[in-house]
Amino acid sequence: MGKARDFLISGLVLLLGRRRRRVRRGERERVVVPEAPRNEGAELLAVFLLLASAACAVAFIVVYAVDSLPGHTQLLGLSLGLAFCFLAAALIVTGQRLVPNEELEDKYPEREHEAEQELVVQVIEESGLTRRRLLLGALAASGGAIGLALLTPLASFGPALRVSRFYRTPWSRGRRLVDEHGKPYRASDIEQDNFYTAFPEGADKEDFASPLLLVRLPTDRLQLPPENAGYDVDGIVAFSKICTHAGCAITLYRAPLFQPNEPPPALVCPCHYSTFDPSRGGTVTFGPAGRKLPMLPLEVDRVGFLLARGNFDEPVGPSWWGVRLKEPTT
Repeated sequence: MGKARDFLISGLVLLLGRRRRRVRRGERERVVVPEAPRNEGAELLAVFLLLASAACAVAFIVVYAVDSLPGHTQLLGLSLGLAFCFLAAALIVTGQRLVPNEELEDKYPEREHEAEQELVVQVIEESGLTRRRLLLGALAASGGAIGLALLTPLASFGPALRVSRFYRTPWSRGRRLVDEHGKPYRASDIEQDNFYTAFPEGADKEDFASPLLLVRLPTDRLQLPPENAGYDVDGIVAFSKICTHAGCAITLYRAPLFQPNEPPPALVCPCHYSTFDPSRGGTVTFGPAGRKLPMLPLEVDRVGFLLARGNFDEPVGPSWWGVRLKEPTT
């Protein structure tokens, strides 16, 4: 019963006892916890540590953005670790040097009265830290900078600004397909059951959207979706060489040897074995890829050279967030 009574009294103090005693005119209100002595050295030290923490957090963001720095990973760990160390040191200084401590000894009264309740409430209200603008500003700067530093790695999930360059490709109507040496491909050069890599003539081969996969399939086995109807040239189909799962280059082609018992032809990524069916417009048949390979429409000029008849039907590369919201551009 004694403990239950104590809990009840404490609750009443917190809920009902926050009314301050009115001070009569000419009477000075009694201060239960005296104001802590000024410690300007400790305050300046806490401010310095908080600003140092903020500076290290900002340094983490800068290092993350400039990935060409030597020892990039080590600099990331050092800057973020120092930010937390400085913040912890500032909190220790604040707790040890700036928070007032007061010990009151008295017998527990048999009954609680309004005066005692007000006294306890006054102790709670007056024992807090006297905060200064400079200290608050430094604390806000440190907390805000560390918060931004922790959110910065989210940029690795996909670009948030200037995303237009991710949709630009060097492919446009009339651009010829060439091999790695710049020699244009003729439709007659593409043989069945073989695998070819092509690039846009006159464009940068290192461009993310440049490399193509070329295969020739029997026309009676083509089952292209309606939106890709007419994308082939006499059974020759072209797809982006960049896997839509993690951006690896697709370098394997599975051609059946003993039809019809063998599996159908397939393009295979060697990184995680995402498998795409070229006869069905590059649809995914196996593996972690979340969408089909982008397909390029083809045509043949008057002398038999392979040309692009337009751009890809989908964005090139991994399926980072929002990839379906826009289309490839030239």
